[in-house]
Amino acid sequence: MNRSILLSVIFALIGFNLVAQQSSTQIVDKNYVQRLLNTLASDEMGGRPAFSPHIAKAADFIAEEFRQIGLQPYAEPNFRQTFHMNKISRISSKVIFDNKELTTDEFLIMGNNPKIEWNEKSNITIKQIRKEDDFSSTFRKLVQGNEDVIVLVDSSYASYIARFNKIYSRETVIGENQPKGATKLFVLASQLPKKYTVNTENEVEKIDFFNVAAVIPGKSKPNEYVVFSAHYDHIGIIQADGQDSIANGADDDASGTSAMISLARYYKERDNNERTLIFVAFTAEEVGMYGSKYFSNNINADSVVAMINIEMIGKDSKFGPNTLYLTGYDRSNLGELMQQNLKNTAFIFHPDPYPKQNLFYRSDNAVLAALGVPAHTFSTSQIDKDTYYHTVKDEVSTLDIDNITSSIEAIALGAEGIVN
Repeated sequence: MNRSILLSVIFALIGFNLVAQQSSTQIVDKNYVQRLLNTLASDEMGGRPAFSPHIAKAADFIAEEFRQIGLQPYAEPNFRQTFHMNKISRISSKVIFDNKELTTDEFLIMGNNPKIEWNEKSNITIKQIRKEDDFSSTFRKLVQGNEDVIVLVDSSYASYIARFNKIYSRETVIGENQPKGATKLFVLASQLPKKYTVNTENEVEKIDFFNVAAVIPGKSKPNEYVVFSAHYDHIGIIQADGQDSIANGADDDASGTSAMISLARYYKERDNNERTLIFVAFTAEEVGMYGSKYFSNNINADSVVAMINIEMIGKDSKFGPNTLYLTGYDRSNLGELMQQNLKNTAFIFHPDPYPKQNLFYRSDNAVLAALGVPAHTFSTSQIDKDTYYHTVKDEVSTLDIDNITSSIEAIALGAEGIVN
């Protein structure tokens, strides 16, 4: 046989063998993804709220999946990364102006001190939000101040006070050693009466939060990390819609968590990652992104090559099937690099189509991005149209499993160059 023909045959056989090796490792097992989704978004998980015992059940399930895959724990032997916070719960609040007790729609108290007792003899700074002021910007500046203050708010902003009361009267959390901070009273009034009292009482409870994290050590670059992440908490039990009061969070973010676990399984089976891969399910995203903050602030950011955070991939994106968008697409070339690995496919990574929603700063990529890491959230959520978002109707039955599996495949293949 001619030598050139022989070499051509040899290279053809080598090429065939490489293709056969790659195809022998299935990227996505649809049944596996379906099982993960159905478990995480089941009623037994109680909507996975960070403050409830249900979150531990979800964490144990994810940890067991990591163990079955054969991953190594990232922090603790049980795959948890535990940290402590203080939960602040409002017990009571009362404002009396000239012997008249105000309704809860007439004032808003923001503060984490266990107890506040003010009256006309207290030396409290008085501020105003007038009719001609921009409420949002003025409100933000006052909230960020470091002194106790009473803010007289023009009655034209009554709807803001009522709406913010529903938001800020919920449970909040602060760091275990974080100062309680100043107290702010926003009240619908044109002037402060000669006689008044303000009383508020909070309960402070120390609680444990825990991410669930695992690693596949890198072969030649073990001290360089690629992070794959999603948040596994949701909002729990909410106001009933018919007979259902459990917000199961199938799309938000059981879909992303299932994708992250599926990627861990895929890369473990491939067993060719040169860099260390970290797979982490973040807690407490819904109440302030505390899980990702703790993780990001306790890793050497200079060692993190990239972070691929996955959130809400259960339905077609605005761009149609076989598409994902990256928040903050233009802040690094991660999307471009991943797209190069998909040039022979129909899949496309797009820039975030919702810049006004500020999504880049609203998910778990934000802290590592602030530390200089190319960290992006990958999503398909049509956030401006999704009527199931944060409702009891966010169920597995509303999701497109093919959209989830194609997204996982695209991320797996797109990240090959970064992983290897």
